[in-house]
Amino acid sequence: MFDHKELQALLEKWQHILRLRDWDIKLELVTKEWRKTGDVKIDQHDKKAILLINNCNPKQTNIEHLIIHELLHIKLFGMDQMIEKLLHCVYGNDGNDPKFSFAYDQFMELLEQTTEDLAKGYKDLGAIDQSTSFGRIQKQADDEWGKSL
Repeated sequence: MFDHKELQALLEKWQHILRLRDWDIKLELVTKEWRKTGDVKIDQHDKKAILLINNCNPKQTNIEHLIIHELLHIKLFGMDQMIEKLLHCVYGNDGNDPKFSFAYDQFMELLEQTTEDLAKGYKDLGAIDQSTSFGRIQKQADDEWGKSL
């Protein structure tokens, strides 16, 4: 589906634009069924990350946007980890505590929305593919009225 060299070029382009040049970022294509289109695994201390892109059944069509989105997770990772630790300090480590669950879920939702909003802005400013991917929500709409993909 996706060409590794083309994705690597996009990764390098956006790594430079987002000022992540001091990071070692490896691109890996996932070649089996996977519930996600992309993800990033981060080692903040060594400034290393592995960007995973679904090359079997991606849910999104604008892969450049996906790369920007995942790289922004690297950029925001320090803040993400600090707030998660703060939530544990305030609410403890009981994942079943409704107060902790509420605060954690709200934070994660806000983090994801902020990351997506930033990715859309960067996409609009410099992505080759300016299209909007409706991915998951399009599948829901198609399923609702029985349209096959």
